[in-house]
Amino acid sequence: MKIAIIGAGAIGGLVGAKLALAGEDVTFIVRGRNLDAIRERGIKLVTADGQEHTALHVRATDDYAEAGPQDLVIPAMKAHQLEAVVDSLPHLLGPDTTIVPMQNGIPYWYFQKHGGPHEDTRVASVDPQGRIAAAIDPARVLGCVVYPASELVAPGVVRHIEGDRFPLGELDGRTDTERVQRIAACFANAGFKAPVLDDIRAEVWLKLWGNLTFNPISSLTHSTLVDICQYPLTRELAARMMSEAQAVAHKLGISFRVPLEKRIAGAEKVGKHKTSMLQDVEAGRELEIDALLGSVVELARLTSTPTPHIDSVYAMVKLLARTMQDQRGHVRLREAGTRLEARAA
Repeated sequence: MKIAIIGAGAIGGLVGAKLALAGEDVTFIVRGRNLDAIRERGIKLVTADGQEHTALHVRATDDYAEAGPQDLVIPAMKAHQLEAVVDSLPHLLGPDTTIVPMQNGIPYWYFQKHGGPHEDTRVASVDPQGRIAAAIDPARVLGCVVYPASELVAPGVVRHIEGDRFPLGELDGRTDTERVQRIAACFANAGFKAPVLDDIRAEVWLKLWGNLTFNPISSLTHSTLVDICQYPLTRELAARMMSEAQAVAHKLGISFRVPLEKRIAGAEKVGKHKTSMLQDVEAGRELEIDALLGSVVELARLTSTPTPHIDSVYAMVKLLARTMQDQRGHVRLREAGTRLEARAA
């Protein structure tokens, strides 16, 4: 299968490397040092047990037209970066090309083929001008939820931390289409678990349930998952945010297959892990706020659901992002040095 991965960061690099190692024809659409590294040395995957595997027979380009039509296109950037690539997507599309967006949070396509009273409602938090929805035919789209954790440790080098699930689902809930079965089999052949679901939106909410709480709390407190879950005040805050989100989801017809406390316990088991938003705060990168939090606030207003705890955390993390942008800086905790301590004394 001809597969284009747009972006070779933590998730795009992981998916592309494993698909290429399984024999698929993979092209990375990338820029900068990642482009140079993959062209020169392929893409290296460091597995959770420390083994290294390099996919040498991959292509890398920053020219969509050069890549040409594909069987499968996987946009693997963050939600706020998706709009910037949609004008170039047509170069990758043939008559039967499928697009599998891999973004966290409420996706731009959430109400496409939804079938409910909110059919085709635009999620403005992730598609402010409606350009993404207008540019991508929903008939091409398969929903996907990203569970693995990985990180880009150097240009062209991805380290897999944990997880292997990429649930897939048609937007209208069908599970027997040829393409969803074919793509699920392709992912499985690469070593991923890709169950085909009849309600991909419920899985979106299950993943988002943790992301909308632990990501912003960690970015504001500079704490890891286990720290948040074991400190009573932040554990209670997380639970209240999750309860509010659950109320929103219920009004949209979503049921959660995992109890709230079990979801928190699962995050606690991950241990001393920095969330992606905390890593972005420390690196001074743009924060993925609106897909994870702003979209839930928007859907809360749509369904007339009060979300006071989510609203408060959203306001604080948005201000943090603006301050970082205005100061062109990052925020990182450092151990207090003896010199600074002496000066303070």
